Amino acid sequence: MQTAIQPIDNGVNVTALLGAREALTQAPEAARFIWRAHCDWVRGTHSQIAVEDFHGLGETQHHQRRFTFEVDHPEVFAAEDHGPTPVEYVLVGLAGCLTAGIAAVAQHRGIQLRSMRASVEGSMDIQGILGMDPEVRNGFDDIRVSYEIDADASRAEIEALVAQSQKRSAVYDLLTNPTHVMVTVK
Repeated sequence: MQTAIQPIDNGVNVTALLGAREALTQAPEAARFIWRAHCDWVRGTHSQIAVEDFHGLGETQHHQRRFTFEVDHPEVFAAEDHGPTPVEYVLVGLAGCLTAGIAAVAQHRGIQLRSMRASVEGSMDIQGILGMDPEVRNGFDDIRVSYEIDADASRAEIEALVAQSQKRSAVYDLLTNPTHVMVTVK
């Protein structure tokens, strides 16, 4: 008796992604996106950030709903701890971007994922941001990402999924390559 092969379903519509890539090949100007976030200060080091629209495919696009994020610092920094720190959101972004990429690549390669967990840590000497030592940088010294992935695949295939995700990750690129940032006051 032969068992039916279950289709791979990691929740990623690869057909739509490949269709979008093909369409953008024909109209590369539509591939220029502008991502937006709007931040309102609340009190102390506490802020609320909203994300609801972005520009892409030649026009303003809207998320299905408005997303809001609380940002603060922990009590050990004489703050009120109303939310993660901004640098923790960077780690969240990296984990989310890499993980989404792994799921998409696995779907495309016909690999069924059963579970996936990323642990992300960033080391930082806060003497820089506190102005204690001008020789100490303000950002991370290093970031470590470790995956535990259970999938219908060999270790080599899983490592290839992670490598491909890393190669295509926007957030990984942001953290490993210089990005021009301009801050102005209106």
